[in-house]
Amino acid sequence: MATLSPSSGLSNLGPLAQLKAGRLPERLFRLLVGLWLYGLAIALMVKGAIGASPWDVFHLGLSLHLPVSFGVVMIITAVVVLLGWIPLRQMPGLGTVANSLLLGPFADISLAMLGVPESLWLRIAYMLGGVVTCAFATALYVGAQLGPGPRDGLMTGLSRRTGWSIRKVRTIIEVTVLIAGVLLGGVAGVGTVIFALGVGPLTQFFLRYLVVRLDEPAPRAAVPEEA
Repeated sequence: MATLSPSSGLSNLGPLAQLKAGRLPERLFRLLVGLWLYGLAIALMVKGAIGASPWDVFHLGLSLHLPVSFGVVMIITAVVVLLGWIPLRQMPGLGTVANSLLLGPFADISLAMLGVPESLWLRIAYMLGGVVTCAFATALYVGAQLGPGPRDGLMTGLSRRTGWSIRKVRTIIEVTVLIAGVLLGGVAGVGTVIFALGVGPLTQFFLRYLVVRLDEPAPRAAVPEEA
């Protein structure tokens, strides 16, 4: 997750306004492609087995204790996180729902399609490819401006409620889920550190080119003064 500046071109719109902001077919396409690529990025890092993202270390650890697939664990986690939006008064958008329901199945499909790399160099390539793909995918679906993912919304909601910086809240959340994931049996590694350091700047870079510029509200006509 990246900390986004106002200059990123992202608008602060409600769920209905997001749908009415124009270029909807293009934005829906970008959302779906972005989520598919995000699922592929997760699978690349998991198959590389030298450290997944903090959230995926948690998902991996939890999947060891539940009779469901990795992707289903992602859906369950997303639903639980969305419940945390209620006291924060966060409003989900279409992209939030799509992220919650589709990202897990997309990750499961990619995990089934990818083979297990045998050499260390190929595992490193998987990991690095996963980090870059994740950043590109995040910029693509966030840039569609149809609502944040569950985990992103939790971060921004907590930041707004507590007055803490996005960086501080993000760090607290990701360290917490990483520790929980390791305690559950998930494995962190070099890839986890590289992801934590690299995905934010890369996402910010890709957002420069992938944010869909939305229609600005039409200015209100001036009311003529009475003579």
